[in-house]
Amino acid sequence: MPSDIGIADVYLHEIDTMEEVAPSKDRGSSDASADYYLKQAYHHLKNRATLRDSPEGERSMATCVEAFNAVTGKELTETEGWMFMIQLKLARSRNGKYHEDDYEDIVAYAALMAESAMKEHIG
Repeated sequence: MPSDIGIADVYLHEIDTMEEVAPSKDRGSSDASADYYLKQAYHHLKNRATLRDSPEGERSMATCVEAFNAVTGKELTETEGWMFMIQLKLARSRNGKYHEDDYEDIVAYAALMAESAMKEHIG
């Protein structure tokens, strides 16, 4: 293994080579673990690259926030946009039956929020 590859690279490679985990039929199987949700979120993010024909995946929040700010006169940041989406999914998760997608999206949005926050603070 080359010396410039870190443990995170190895872990992400391991996840990337795994097939997407099929959702349980009853949407709430006790087999779902934290690793399951991490893998599902990772695969959702990777699939967005194909769906949106963009190597970096779906990264439309900056455009969305820019449009929102133009209409409202607010100064929402991209990170706050992702935070909003997490709150939306949390609110939805409180209504009706368990829906796995709510939690998979929360994990994916949290990763995108962290990415955005790092960019905002680092420059």
